[in-house]
Amino acid sequence: MDTKVLKLVGIGFVTGIINGLFGSGGGTLIVPALVFILGLEDYKAHATAISIILPLSIISTFIYLKKDIIQYQIATMIAIGGVLGSLIGAKFLNKIPTSVLRKIFGTIIIITALRMIFK
Repeated sequence: MDTKVLKLVGIGFVTGIINGLFGSGGGTLIVPALVFILGLEDYKAHATAISIILPLSIISTFIYLKKDIIQYQIATMIAIGGVLGSLIGAKFLNKIPTSVLRKIFGTIIIITALRMIFK
């Protein structure tokens, strides 16, 4: 098997485990992996990550449904806001300069990590 294929499958495997364990968050791994390991442009990495996360989330959702651990009212309300936010975010993604996009993404990841560590 080609080295690039092994890298892609490896990124997918690790992302799948993280998605299954933490209920998503795979994008925090996929985006840097696509940018720094595969050399993809940032906005293409973000867009590609979204398309990768969809099937992973569908699989995880079926398992969570079977275990009856989804909070439907919360999920529905957040999904409504998420759909609206996704429409706006997807339209503006390639209009934001890469340097700004990296700073925003990195800041969100750092803040999230610090909150999880110290809360």
